[in-house]
Amino acid sequence: METIAVVDYNLGNLHSVSKAVEHVAPDARVLVTDDHAQIAQADRVVFPGQGAARDCMKAISDHHVEAAVREAAEVKPFLGICMGLQVLMEYSDENGGTPLLDLFPGQVRHFARGRVDDNGVPLKIPHMGWSQVNQAIDHPMWQGIDDQSRFYFVHSYYIVPDDKSIVAATTDYIDPFACAIASDNLFAVQFHPEKSADAGLQLLKNFVNWKP
Repeated sequence: METIAVVDYNLGNLHSVSKAVEHVAPDARVLVTDDHAQIAQADRVVFPGQGAARDCMKAISDHHVEAAVREAAEVKPFLGICMGLQVLMEYSDENGGTPLLDLFPGQVRHFARGRVDDNGVPLKIPHMGWSQVNQAIDHPMWQGIDDQSRFYFVHSYYIVPDDKSIVAATTDYIDPFACAIASDNLFAVQFHPEKSADAGLQLLKNFVNWKP
């Protein structure tokens, strides 16, 4: 039986994520855990997160999961969700600059304020709701998902990776931004697949079946 670890550092939407993974992987063992050994022994790792970057990094430190996350991101199928994408960058603009995990060169920026849509209506921050995801590359994680399918977002910051070749999808809100990255065994998304109906469940199913 395959084991899927959902990393628990008390800042992710753990219940919804784990239940969604269980739904698409009924034959797998899904563990919500902060235990380094269990994460290391798992066949696949899901790294969710939400909230502020500084709080997220503190929680990662307090739960002693940084080393386990780094190892998993290097050697096994790894899915980052929301803040689980952002903290893979070097640093965030939040609070004048918050160091992150630095797995990929790049930064996390706050959406520009004062912008309006085509009808002159102010664009709200955080970006919250359903938005089209424009697939930038052909990838097994997009299998069975139409380009420009809508996914559910809740965030005020977005990633700006230095290496544009890792961008797997973009979304337009205020400005176009990278909403998914892919590199070898790692895939990470800004949106919440566990809240994104059929498209989100398909992405999670693709992750369960992905053999990078």
